[in-house]
Amino acid sequence: MTEEEKRLSRRRFYKAEQEAGFVEKHDTHTAQTQSASYKLAFRDTEFLLREELRPVRFQLELLKTEMLLDEAGIGSTLVCYGSARIPAPEMVEAKLAAAKTDEDRAIAQRLAANAKYYEEARKLARIASQCAIVEKGMRQFVICSGGGPSIMEAANRGAAEVHSETIGLNIVLPHEQAPNPYVTPRLAFQFHYFALRKMHFLLRARAVAVFPGGFGTFDEFFELLTLIQTGKMKPIPILLFGGEFWDRVVNFEALVEEGVINRADLNLFTRVESAEEAWGHITRFYDLDCGPAEG
Repeated sequence: MTEEEKRLSRRRFYKAEQEAGFVEKHDTHTAQTQSASYKLAFRDTEFLLREELRPVRFQLELLKTEMLLDEAGIGSTLVCYGSARIPAPEMVEAKLAAAKTDEDRAIAQRLAANAKYYEEARKLARIASQCAIVEKGMRQFVICSGGGPSIMEAANRGAAEVHSETIGLNIVLPHEQAPNPYVTPRLAFQFHYFALRKMHFLLRARAVAVFPGGFGTFDEFFELLTLIQTGKMKPIPILLFGGEFWDRVVNFEALVEEGVINRADLNLFTRVESAEEAWGHITRFYDLDCGPAEG
């Protein structure tokens, strides 16, 4: 026995990857070793996909993202929610030209009017990323989006443009979709469960910017409001971009008048129109000395 092997701190069990190597090295290729039942459970994909293993898959989705973000030194995030359909400004003309019916043209015009928020999301991401705040060795306000197109792309794009890493939390959908090209590859995650994805949006969030969007954005925004309203989560800055849009699609005053929320609940979020306004609110909330960079 070597001196190293005599150390009391030396582990006495092989690591899982070592055990897996032993299996491959000593595989006799008999009918028994080729049977699915003989596979190590953690290497048996078909077994892991069984209905009974759903709780295990939940735990894996929770742990994988948490561990890799921690290893990457991500202390906190600035999360950007928003539509997957609002075009980038340079795509507006093509969007309008593709509209064939009166209804399509009206919708295209509304989407084009909201294209300005693509630029605001991009700008907010640049401002936050340029501040490069580090606390206890961990990077703060790292930009995080759903990793998809439109507003999500704008957020990741703004961070990438100033050479900052940026997170994308994608979700598996029946139709084809993929991470936008601005997500940092090692911080591109894919989820099966919406619930775990939404949990990871908020576990590290220290501010959330909510841009115009559809059902997905509503789901994420209202769950966040519920968590803070009920005291399950401590307050953080929630920046609601696009007053005209939100007043048109949600009657917040009516909720107060109907008595289903308190008027004070309207203070859970702050209406903003520009990236500078949003970042100013965040810096005041946390007493940070980091304003928008010149130019």
